[in-house]
Amino acid sequence: MKPCSTAINNAILITMEPGKAILEEGSILVEGDCIADIRSGAGFPSAPHRQIIDGTHLLVMPGLVNCHTHLPMSLFRGLADDLPLDIWLHEHMFPAEAAQMSPAIAEKWAMHSCRELLLSGTTCCCDGYFYEDYVAKGVEKSGIRAVLGQGVMDFPAPGVPDPGENIAIAEKFIDKWKNKNPLIHPSIFCHSPYTCSARTLKRAKEMADSQEVLFQIHVAETRNEMETVLSNQGERADSVVQYLDGLDILDRHTLMVHCVWLDEKDIDIVKRKNSPVVHCPESNMKLASGIAPVQSFMAAGIEVGLGTDGSASNNDLDLFSEMDMAAKLQKVALYDPCVLKAKSVVEMATLGGARVLGLDHRIGSLAVGKQADLIAINLRQPHLVPLYDPYSMLVYNARGSDVTHVMVAGFFRIEKRIWMAD
Repeated sequence: MKPCSTAINNAILITMEPGKAILEEGSILVEGDCIADIRSGAGFPSAPHRQIIDGTHLLVMPGLVNCHTHLPMSLFRGLADDLPLDIWLHEHMFPAEAAQMSPAIAEKWAMHSCRELLLSGTTCCCDGYFYEDYVAKGVEKSGIRAVLGQGVMDFPAPGVPDPGENIAIAEKFIDKWKNKNPLIHPSIFCHSPYTCSARTLKRAKEMADSQEVLFQIHVAETRNEMETVLSNQGERADSVVQYLDGLDILDRHTLMVHCVWLDEKDIDIVKRKNSPVVHCPESNMKLASGIAPVQSFMAAGIEVGLGTDGSASNNDLDLFSEMDMAAKLQKVALYDPCVLKAKSVVEMATLGGARVLGLDHRIGSLAVGKQADLIAINLRQPHLVPLYDPYSMLVYNARGSDVTHVMVAGFFRIEKRIWMAD
Protein backbone atom coordinates (compact mmCIF):
# COMPACT_ATOMS: atom_id res chain seq x y z
CA MET A 1 0.00 0.00 0.00
CA LYS A 2 1.31 3.45 -0.89
CA PRO A 3 1.89 5.85 2.02
CA CYS A 4 -0.69 8.59 2.42
CA SER A 5 2.05 11.21 2.80
CA THR A 6 5.65 11.78 1.75
CA ALA A 7 8.30 14.12 3.11
CA ILE A 8 11.58 14.93 1.38
CA ASN A 9 13.88 16.49 3.97
CA ASN A 10 17.00 18.63 3.73
CA ALA A 11 17.22 18.93 -0.04
CA ILE A 12 18.11 21.88 -2.23
CA LEU A 13 14.62 23.09 -3.04
CA ILE A 14 13.73 25.17 -6.10
CA THR A 15 10.06 26.12 -5.95
CA MET A 16 9.92 28.31 -9.13
CA GLU A 17 7.38 30.45 -7.27
CA PRO A 18 7.85 34.08 -8.38
CA GLY A 19 9.99 36.00 -5.91
CA LYS A 20 10.89 32.92 -3.87
CA ALA A 21 14.57 32.18 -3.24
CA ILE A 22 16.19 28.76 -3.55
CA LEU A 23 16.13 26.89 -0.24
CA GLU A 24 19.60 25.47 0.34
CA GLU A 25 18.21 23.16 3.04
CA GLY A 26 14.55 22.82 2.25
CA SER A 27 11.93 20.20 2.99
CA ILE A 28 8.60 19.51 1.32
CA LEU A 29 5.60 17.59 2.62
CA VAL A 30 3.05 15.95 0.34
CA GLU A 31 -0.36 14.87 1.64
CA GLY A 32 -2.57 13.03 -0.83
CA ASP A 33 -2.16 14.61 -4.25
CA CYS A 34 -1.17 18.08 -3.03
CA ILE A 35 1.74 19.90 -1.44
CA ALA A 36 0.90 20.38 2.23
CA ASP A 37 3.92 22.33 3.48
CA ILE A 38 7.32 23.67 2.50
CA ARG A 39 9.90 24.76 5.02
CA SER A 40 13.52 25.76 5.40
CA GLY A 41 15.72 24.21 8.05
CA ALA A 42 14.46 21.26 10.07
CA GLY A 43 12.77 18.51 8.09
CA PHE A 44 9.37 16.97 8.72
CA PRO A 45 9.23 14.30 11.45
CA SER A 46 8.22 10.69 11.03
CA ALA A 47 4.53 9.91 11.28
CA PRO A 48 2.28 6.91 10.68
CA HIS A 49 1.94 6.10 6.99
CA ARG A 50 4.48 8.77 6.08
CA GLN A 51 7.42 8.02 3.80
CA ILE A 52 10.55 9.98 4.71
CA ILE A 53 13.20 10.57 2.05
CA ASP A 54 16.63 11.93 2.94
CA GLY A 55 17.25 14.72 0.45
CA THR A 56 20.79 15.52 1.57
CA HIS A 57 22.22 14.95 -1.90
CA LEU A 58 19.08 15.78 -3.88
CA LEU A 59 17.76 18.84 -5.69
CA VAL A 60 13.97 18.94 -5.66
CA MET A 61 12.04 21.05 -8.17
CA PRO A 62 8.74 21.12 -10.06
CA GLY A 63 8.31 18.43 -12.69
CA LEU A 64 9.14 19.56 -16.20
CA VAL A 65 6.37 20.49 -18.64
CA ASN A 66 6.92 19.36 -22.24
CA CYS A 67 4.56 21.53 -24.28
CA HIS A 68 4.75 19.70 -27.62
CA THR A 69 4.97 15.99 -28.35
CA HIS A 70 3.63 13.41 -30.79
CA LEU A 71 3.74 10.45 -28.42
CA PRO A 72 3.19 7.45 -30.74
CA MET A 73 5.85 8.73 -33.14
CA SER A 74 8.58 7.22 -30.97
CA LEU A 75 7.83 4.20 -33.20
CA PHE A 76 9.53 6.11 -36.04
CA ARG A 77 12.60 7.27 -34.11
CA GLY A 78 15.52 7.28 -36.56
CA LEU A 79 13.40 6.12 -39.49
CA ALA A 80 14.16 9.04 -41.80
CA ASP A 81 16.87 11.33 -40.49
CA ASP A 82 18.84 14.11 -42.22
CA LEU A 83 16.01 15.29 -44.47
CA PRO A 84 14.17 18.60 -44.91
CA LEU A 85 10.75 18.86 -43.28
CA ASP A 86 8.59 18.63 -46.40
CA ILE A 87 10.36 15.48 -47.69
CA TRP A 88 10.59 13.98 -44.18
CA LEU A 89 6.88 14.55 -43.61
CA HIS A 90 5.28 13.80 -46.98
CA GLU A 91 7.59 11.08 -48.31
CA HIS A 92 8.36 9.24 -45.08
CA MET A 93 6.21 10.06 -42.02
CA PHE A 94 2.77 10.19 -43.63
CA PRO A 95 3.35 6.92 -45.58
CA ALA A 96 4.79 5.20 -42.48
CA GLU A 97 1.82 6.28 -40.39
CA ALA A 98 -0.62 5.02 -43.03
CA ALA A 99 1.14 1.65 -43.21
CA GLN A 100 1.94 0.99 -39.54
CA MET A 101 -0.18 3.06 -37.18
CA SER A 102 -3.17 1.33 -35.55
CA PRO A 103 -5.09 1.73 -32.29
CA ALA A 104 -2.94 -0.87 -30.51
CA ILE A 105 0.30 0.59 -31.88
CA ALA A 106 -0.73 4.13 -30.90
CA GLU A 107 -1.47 3.02 -27.33
CA LYS A 108 1.72 0.95 -27.04
CA TRP A 109 4.09 3.64 -28.29
CA ALA A 110 2.33 6.42 -26.39
CA MET A 111 2.99 4.42 -23.23
CA HIS A 112 6.60 3.93 -24.33
CA SER A 113 7.04 7.68 -24.77
CA CYS A 114 5.43 8.42 -21.41
CA ARG A 115 7.97 6.20 -19.68
CA GLU A 116 10.76 8.03 -21.47
CA LEU A 117 9.27 11.35 -20.41
CA LEU A 118 8.86 10.35 -16.79
CA LEU A 119 12.34 8.83 -16.53
CA SER A 120 13.82 12.13 -17.72
CA GLY A 121 11.84 14.30 -15.32
CA THR A 122 8.77 15.38 -17.31
CA THR A 123 5.56 15.15 -15.29
CA CYS A 124 3.24 16.86 -17.80
CA CYS A 125 3.19 16.79 -21.60
CA CYS A 126 1.07 18.25 -24.36
CA ASP A 127 0.42 15.87 -27.23
CA GLY A 128 -1.12 16.16 -30.65
CA TYR A 129 -1.72 13.08 -32.78
CA PHE A 130 -4.28 10.68 -34.24
CA TYR A 131 -5.99 7.70 -32.59
CA GLU A 132 -5.84 9.99 -29.58
CA ASP A 133 -8.43 7.96 -27.69
CA TYR A 134 -5.92 5.08 -27.67
CA VAL A 135 -3.06 7.46 -26.93
CA ALA A 136 -5.05 8.55 -23.88
CA LYS A 137 -5.32 4.94 -22.71
CA GLY A 138 -1.54 4.55 -22.84
CA VAL A 139 -1.07 7.90 -21.09
CA GLU A 140 -3.55 6.92 -18.40
CA LYS A 141 -1.65 3.72 -17.67
CA SER A 142 1.62 5.63 -17.28
CA GLY A 143 0.28 8.06 -14.69
CA ILE A 144 1.72 11.15 -16.36
CA ARG A 145 -0.30 14.38 -16.55
CA ALA A 146 -1.16 15.35 -20.12
CA VAL A 147 -3.02 17.64 -22.48
CA LEU A 148 -4.03 15.42 -25.40
CA GLY A 149 -5.12 16.80 -28.76
CA GLN A 150 -6.98 14.74 -31.35
CA GLY A 151 -5.42 15.47 -34.73
CA VAL A 152 -7.33 17.23 -37.50
CA MET A 153 -6.35 17.72 -41.14
CA ASP A 154 -8.08 17.70 -44.52
CA PHE A 155 -6.51 14.43 -45.66
CA PRO A 156 -7.13 10.81 -44.69
CA ALA A 157 -5.28 10.18 -41.43
CA PRO A 158 -4.86 7.28 -38.99
CA GLY A 159 -8.28 6.65 -37.49
CA VAL A 160 -9.88 9.33 -39.67
CA PRO A 161 -10.19 7.84 -43.17
CA ASP A 162 -12.87 10.40 -44.09
CA PRO A 163 -11.56 13.95 -43.53
CA GLY A 164 -15.14 15.18 -43.44
CA GLU A 165 -15.43 13.51 -40.03
CA ASN A 166 -12.27 15.04 -38.56
CA ILE A 167 -13.90 17.61 -36.27
CA ALA A 168 -16.73 15.29 -35.22
CA ILE A 169 -14.18 12.65 -34.18
CA ALA A 170 -12.21 15.27 -32.24
CA GLU A 171 -15.33 16.45 -30.44
CA LYS A 172 -16.26 12.86 -29.57
CA PHE A 173 -12.78 12.41 -28.08
CA ILE A 174 -13.15 15.58 -26.03
CA ASP A 175 -16.59 14.57 -24.76
CA LYS A 176 -15.26 11.19 -23.66
CA TRP A 177 -12.18 12.42 -21.79
CA LYS A 178 -13.22 15.84 -20.52
CA ASN A 179 -14.12 14.68 -17.02
CA LYS A 180 -12.88 11.10 -17.05
CA ASN A 181 -9.44 11.48 -15.44
CA PRO A 182 -8.18 14.60 -13.61
CA LEU A 183 -4.70 14.08 -15.07
CA ILE A 184 -5.90 14.10 -18.69
CA HIS A 185 -7.07 17.29 -20.40
CA PRO A 186 -8.46 16.74 -23.93
CA SER A 187 -7.91 19.29 -26.68
CA ILE A 188 -7.92 19.60 -30.47
CA PHE A 189 -4.81 19.66 -32.65
CA CYS A 190 -5.16 21.16 -36.13
CA HIS A 191 -1.99 19.97 -37.77
CA SER A 192 -1.11 23.13 -39.69
CA PRO A 193 -2.47 25.92 -41.92
CA TYR A 194 -1.26 24.01 -44.98
CA THR A 195 -3.02 20.73 -44.13
CA CYS A 196 -6.26 22.34 -42.89
CA SER A 197 -8.48 24.62 -44.94
CA ALA A 198 -9.68 27.96 -43.63
CA ARG A 199 -13.11 26.42 -43.10
CA THR A 200 -11.68 23.52 -41.11
CA LEU A 201 -9.56 25.83 -38.97
CA LYS A 202 -12.52 28.06 -38.15
CA ARG A 203 -14.86 25.15 -37.37
CA ALA A 204 -12.25 23.47 -35.21
CA LYS A 205 -11.53 26.65 -33.29
CA GLU A 206 -15.23 27.28 -32.74
CA MET A 207 -15.63 23.76 -31.41
CA ALA A 208 -12.60 24.14 -29.11
CA ASP A 209 -13.99 27.40 -27.73
CA SER A 210 -17.42 25.87 -27.15
CA GLN A 211 -15.80 22.96 -25.32
CA GLU A 212 -13.42 25.29 -23.45
CA VAL A 213 -10.35 23.29 -24.46
CA LEU A 214 -6.96 24.18 -25.88
CA PHE A 215 -6.57 24.61 -29.64
CA GLN A 216 -3.12 23.49 -30.87
CA ILE A 217 -1.53 24.22 -34.25
CA HIS A 218 1.89 24.20 -35.93
CA VAL A 219 2.62 27.75 -37.09
CA ALA A 220 5.37 29.18 -39.36
CA GLU A 221 7.71 26.24 -38.89
CA THR A 222 9.48 26.68 -42.23
CA ARG A 223 10.46 29.59 -44.45
CA ASN A 224 8.18 28.53 -47.33
CA GLU A 225 5.10 27.70 -45.24
CA MET A 226 3.20 30.84 -46.28
CA GLU A 227 3.78 30.03 -49.93
CA THR A 228 2.35 26.55 -49.35
CA VAL A 229 -0.68 27.96 -47.52
CA LEU A 230 -1.37 30.36 -50.38
CA SER A 231 -1.08 27.71 -53.06
CA ASN A 232 -3.18 25.16 -51.16
CA GLN A 233 -5.88 27.38 -49.74
CA GLY A 234 -6.05 30.28 -52.16
CA GLU A 235 -5.99 32.76 -49.28
CA ARG A 236 -4.21 36.12 -49.23
CA ALA A 237 -2.03 37.32 -46.39
CA ASP A 238 1.51 38.53 -45.82
CA SER A 239 2.34 35.84 -43.25
CA VAL A 240 0.96 32.72 -41.60
CA VAL A 241 0.27 34.65 -38.41
CA GLN A 242 -1.65 37.33 -40.32
CA TYR A 243 -3.58 34.60 -42.16
CA LEU A 244 -4.61 32.93 -38.88
CA ASP A 245 -5.42 36.28 -37.32
CA GLY A 246 -7.68 37.05 -40.25
CA LEU A 247 -9.58 33.84 -39.49
CA ASP A 248 -10.00 34.85 -35.82
CA ILE A 249 -7.99 31.83 -34.76
CA LEU A 250 -5.57 33.55 -32.38
CA ASP A 251 -6.35 34.11 -28.70
CA ARG A 252 -5.21 33.01 -25.25
CA HIS A 253 -6.42 29.46 -25.87
CA THR A 254 -4.60 28.94 -29.18
CA LEU A 255 -1.26 27.21 -28.66
CA MET A 256 1.14 28.12 -31.48
CA VAL A 257 3.93 25.59 -31.98
CA HIS A 258 7.36 26.36 -33.52
CA CYS A 259 6.81 29.98 -34.69
CA VAL A 260 10.23 30.10 -36.35
CA TRP A 261 9.41 32.57 -39.13
CA LEU A 262 7.74 35.47 -37.35
CA ASP A 263 8.64 39.10 -38.00
CA GLU A 264 8.01 42.16 -35.81
CA LYS A 265 4.49 42.64 -37.14
CA ASP A 266 3.67 38.98 -36.44
CA ILE A 267 5.08 39.25 -32.92
CA ASP A 268 2.94 42.31 -32.28
CA ILE A 269 -0.17 40.39 -33.40
CA VAL A 270 0.66 37.41 -31.18
CA LYS A 271 1.23 39.73 -28.23
CA ARG A 272 -2.06 41.59 -28.77
CA LYS A 273 -3.98 38.33 -29.11
CA ASN A 274 -2.19 36.89 -26.05
CA SER A 275 -1.49 33.59 -27.83
CA PRO A 276 1.16 31.39 -26.18
CA VAL A 277 4.08 29.92 -28.12
CA VAL A 278 5.97 26.62 -27.88
CA HIS A 279 9.67 26.59 -28.75
CA CYS A 280 11.13 23.29 -30.07
CA PRO A 281 14.81 24.12 -30.71
CA GLU A 282 16.26 20.65 -31.29
CA SER A 283 13.62 19.62 -33.82
CA ASN A 284 13.92 22.98 -35.58
CA MET A 285 17.68 22.52 -35.78
CA LYS A 286 17.55 18.92 -36.96
CA LEU A 287 15.09 19.73 -39.76
CA ALA A 288 16.96 22.97 -40.55
CA SER A 289 13.73 24.91 -40.11
CA GLY A 290 15.49 27.89 -38.57
CA ILE A 291 15.86 29.63 -35.21
CA ALA A 292 12.74 31.01 -33.56
CA PRO A 293 13.09 34.59 -32.25
CA VAL A 294 12.47 33.50 -28.66
CA GLN A 295 14.27 36.45 -27.11
CA SER A 296 11.94 38.78 -29.03
CA PHE A 297 8.91 36.79 -27.88
CA MET A 298 9.94 37.11 -24.26
CA ALA A 299 10.82 40.80 -24.61
CA ALA A 300 7.31 41.37 -25.96
CA GLY A 301 5.79 39.58 -22.98
CA ILE A 302 4.58 36.54 -24.93
CA GLU A 303 4.24 33.36 -22.88
CA VAL A 304 6.74 30.76 -24.11
CA GLY A 305 6.90 27.08 -23.25
CA LEU A 306 9.43 24.46 -24.26
CA GLY A 307 8.77 21.29 -26.25
CA THR A 308 10.78 18.44 -27.69
CA ASP A 309 8.45 17.72 -30.62
CA GLY A 310 8.06 14.02 -31.44
CA SER A 311 11.03 11.69 -31.10
CA ALA A 312 10.88 11.02 -34.85
CA SER A 313 12.30 14.51 -35.38
CA ASN A 314 14.38 15.12 -32.26
CA ASN A 315 15.17 12.10 -31.50
CA ASP A 316 14.53 12.00 -27.76
CA LEU A 317 12.10 13.46 -25.22
CA ASP A 318 14.68 14.76 -22.72
CA LEU A 319 13.67 18.29 -21.77
CA PHE A 320 16.98 18.86 -19.98
CA SER A 321 18.88 18.69 -23.25
CA GLU A 322 16.17 20.90 -24.77
CA MET A 323 16.80 23.53 -22.09
CA ASP A 324 20.52 23.46 -22.81
CA MET A 325 19.96 23.88 -26.54
CA ALA A 326 17.32 26.59 -26.11
CA ALA A 327 19.71 28.75 -24.12
CA LYS A 328 22.74 28.26 -26.34
CA LEU A 329 20.87 28.65 -29.61
CA GLN A 330 19.63 32.15 -28.75
CA LYS A 331 23.11 33.19 -27.62
CA VAL A 332 24.79 32.15 -30.86
CA ALA A 333 21.95 33.47 -33.03
CA LEU A 334 22.16 36.92 -31.43
CA TYR A 335 25.91 36.89 -30.78
CA ASP A 336 25.16 37.70 -27.16
CA PRO A 337 26.10 35.33 -24.30
CA CYS A 338 23.86 37.25 -21.91
CA VAL A 339 20.49 36.55 -23.54
CA LEU A 340 18.09 33.86 -22.30
CA LYS A 341 19.74 33.26 -18.95
CA ALA A 342 19.54 29.88 -17.26
CA LYS A 343 16.84 30.83 -14.76
CA SER A 344 14.56 32.01 -17.58
CA VAL A 345 15.01 28.70 -19.39
CA VAL A 346 14.19 26.68 -16.25
CA GLU A 347 11.05 28.77 -15.89
CA MET A 348 10.20 28.09 -19.53
CA ALA A 349 10.36 24.34 -18.78
CA THR A 350 8.30 24.53 -15.58
CA LEU A 351 5.98 27.37 -14.60
CA GLY A 352 6.17 28.95 -18.06
CA GLY A 353 5.11 25.69 -19.67
CA ALA A 354 2.25 25.37 -17.19
CA ARG A 355 1.11 28.90 -18.09
CA VAL A 356 1.21 28.08 -21.79
CA LEU A 357 -1.08 25.10 -21.20
CA GLY A 358 -3.38 27.01 -18.85
CA LEU A 359 -2.43 24.77 -15.92
CA ASP A 360 -0.29 27.15 -13.84
CA HIS A 361 -2.96 27.30 -11.11
CA ARG A 362 -2.31 23.59 -10.53
CA ILE A 363 1.28 22.78 -11.56
CA GLY A 364 4.57 24.34 -12.66
CA SER A 365 5.80 25.47 -9.25
CA LEU A 366 5.98 24.06 -5.75
CA ALA A 367 3.50 25.83 -3.50
CA VAL A 368 1.16 24.78 -0.73
CA GLY A 369 -2.13 23.64 -2.22
CA LYS A 370 -0.76 22.93 -5.69
CA GLN A 371 -0.62 19.45 -7.17
CA ALA A 372 2.39 17.44 -6.03
CA ASP A 373 4.15 17.15 -9.40
CA LEU A 374 7.84 17.17 -8.54
CA ILE A 375 11.18 15.60 -9.36
CA ALA A 376 14.43 14.96 -7.51
CA ILE A 377 17.89 15.06 -9.08
CA ASN A 378 20.89 13.16 -7.73
CA LEU A 379 23.66 15.71 -7.19
CA ARG A 380 26.30 13.06 -6.52
CA GLN A 381 27.38 12.97 -10.15
CA PRO A 382 30.82 14.05 -11.40
CA HIS A 383 29.34 16.35 -14.04
CA LEU A 384 27.21 18.15 -11.43
CA VAL A 385 30.13 19.02 -9.13
CA PRO A 386 30.91 21.68 -7.98
CA LEU A 387 27.57 23.44 -7.71
CA TYR A 388 27.71 27.23 -7.85
CA ASP A 389 24.36 28.11 -9.40
CA PRO A 390 21.54 25.54 -9.39
CA TYR A 391 19.78 27.14 -12.37
CA SER A 392 22.97 27.06 -14.41
CA MET A 393 23.58 23.46 -13.41
CA LEU A 394 20.07 22.43 -14.49
CA VAL A 395 20.42 24.00 -17.93
CA TYR A 396 24.07 23.38 -18.82
CA ASN A 397 25.03 20.26 -16.83
CA ALA A 398 22.06 18.12 -15.88
CA ARG A 399 20.65 15.27 -17.93
CA GLY A 400 17.40 13.39 -17.80
CA SER A 401 19.31 10.38 -16.48
CA ASP A 402 20.20 12.35 -13.32
CA VAL A 403 16.55 12.28 -12.22
CA THR A 404 16.00 9.76 -9.42
CA HIS A 405 12.41 10.42 -8.27
CA VAL A 406 9.36 11.55 -10.21
CA MET A 407 6.05 12.26 -8.49
CA VAL A 408 2.77 13.08 -10.24
CA ALA A 409 -0.24 14.10 -8.16
CA GLY A 410 1.33 12.68 -5.01
CA PHE A 411 2.27 9.27 -6.40
CA PHE A 412 5.81 8.26 -7.24
CA ARG A 413 5.95 7.09 -10.85
CA ILE A 414 9.74 6.78 -10.68
CA GLU A 415 11.55 6.05 -7.41
CA LYS A 416 15.33 5.66 -7.32
CA ARG A 417 15.09 5.39 -11.15
CA ILE A 418 12.79 2.38 -10.84
CA TRP A 419 9.45 2.38 -12.62
CA MET A 420 6.72 2.10 -9.98
CA ALA A 421 3.81 -0.08 -11.10
CA ASP A 422 0.31 0.76 -9.89
